[in-house]
Amino acid sequence: MTRYFEVTDRDGTARLGELRLDEPRETPALVGDLLEDYGSLWSDERDAPDEGDTSKVVVLPHRAAPPGTPSEVVEEKQPSPAERDFPSAAVVSAEKPEPSGHDVYILTGVRGGNSRNLVESVKRARRSLEPDSALFLPAAATPRNVATLAYLGFDAFDEDHAVVSGKGGTYMTRELEVPLEELEELPCACPVCRDSSPDELDGNDAARHNVNALRAELANVRDRIRNGRFRDYVEGQMRASRWQVEAVRLLDGTDYVEARVPVARRTEMDTNSSESLDRAEIRRFARRVTERYRAPRDDVAVLLPCSAGKPYSQSRSHGDFRDAIRRRAHEVIVTSPLGVVPRGLENVYPAAHYDTPVTGRWDAKEVEFVGGVLADYLRRNGYDRIVAHVEERGYGDVVEHAAEETDANIEWTVPEGAHPTDDVSLDALREALDGVEGATLDEEKRAYVRATADYQFGEGAGDVLDDAYVEGRLPRLRLVRESDDEHLGTLTPGYGTLAVSVEGARELGAASVEIDDFVPEGSVLAPGVVDADDGIRVGDEVIFEGPSAVGVGRARMHGDEMRRSSRGVAVSVRHSSDI
Repeated sequence: MTRYFEVTDRDGTARLGELRLDEPRETPALVGDLLEDYGSLWSDERDAPDEGDTSKVVVLPHRAAPPGTPSEVVEEKQPSPAERDFPSAAVVSAEKPEPSGHDVYILTGVRGGNSRNLVESVKRARRSLEPDSALFLPAAATPRNVATLAYLGFDAFDEDHAVVSGKGGTYMTRELEVPLEELEELPCACPVCRDSSPDELDGNDAARHNVNALRAELANVRDRIRNGRFRDYVEGQMRASRWQVEAVRLLDGTDYVEARVPVARRTEMDTNSSESLDRAEIRRFARRVTERYRAPRDDVAVLLPCSAGKPYSQSRSHGDFRDAIRRRAHEVIVTSPLGVVPRGLENVYPAAHYDTPVTGRWDAKEVEFVGGVLADYLRRNGYDRIVAHVEERGYGDVVEHAAEETDANIEWTVPEGAHPTDDVSLDALREALDGVEGATLDEEKRAYVRATADYQFGEGAGDVLDDAYVEGRLPRLRLVRESDDEHLGTLTPGYGTLAVSVEGARELGAASVEIDDFVPEGSVLAPGVVDADDGIRVGDEVIFEGPSAVGVGRARMHGDEMRRSSRGVAVSVRHSSDI
């Protein structure tokens, strides 16, 4: 059980935490100055750690006691977790990390420069060690790599590598590590560099600068995690060295990342690199659309380009498209990097929250990924007709890719050289839909709610609408059970998902959390969790229930973390009641 470290916030695989000492320190941070290493000092000459001393973190002996060491000495120098009343750390092997109730674990045996070894080491550590303990990586952090290290899941670092490199004449910045003699000017305004020139600095000066730069970068890392934009930053920063690119690419697509990435957030997501296609949010969205979503009609689908404005329907171009279509076809937006966004999911994260560079040119990876998602979507939803209202270049390549994979017959409505919003294109779109019956506004609202329910809770969840009605105006809609007017949920504009009531959670099949015998007020803390579904992700709507209370809220941890943590908020409670 950890007592002096708590995770306070998360952004995917990275965390904000706090070492709760006399002088608290927010992590990710340099904490080497807070460690008192007992190393292999088993002799009686050194006193045991002081009980109740919270000024430092004691690294308990991590080497075998010398032969003949009295058992009472061993117990005194390395007390069991139940007997410790001070912040403690343990040194663990990257090959076989063993949990032992410490606040901090120092990971050794990580091979420097080996990105695969580093990724596998941190995954093993996070799977094995207590999730609410800090993971310390010694003698590795630099201003150039610490953002990537924090993204992998490390919380704590020392300044050793930066100092040793500086004393050897290496000057470090967020992007560079160069010998002092190669600099013609100093790209920094820290106290060491301000009003100085390279030839005025020696190794000691470089060491002090390196530590300043490392501290500044860690402050930047914490701020990015705090505002939910850390992955955006890492995609740029990782290019400072080859092994960082390798590490992020090796981590992407793993269960380790998917379990930790939230299902929804309010912040915008920048997708500026090829690695953006591999983000867990992107892959999750594409998977849910192609495995859970059911089109509200199967006669005609119109494939449309995306827009800079989000949600798409609020953009001028999509206003023109909707005026031409008039609910006579199912609207499906084709976009990089998400793949396919059915109109009913345009408000769901990340469809309403991403921004991407627009050049009109799609690279081979984009065409293959988006075209593959579109093909999977078309196989699942067998439309009688498919109308492609997209430009020939870029979007056309994607549609052709999907058509080749599915043998779909595509009708094109944008003449060669024209834009989809040109009058000639819109006239062709109207003509293609002549004679097709349009849906009602009520049917469109129900389609939005059904789509969101299936996407959020699983295929078939939207069947709850068979005995329910929808009221309100888009995008804020209420789902009400028809038989007794019981409120089941509300479609919220911020996340584009359903905030459910207890009855709604039960009917829609929300993930569940079993709690102990208490009535939550404001939040369910991890120590109060008895069990939790494996599939719970940060941001999920969950129902919690125990001997004395039942309620609903939003998950603040993934399911495994809820079960294994001894500190922190597991669920933010929206409603709870006594049983």
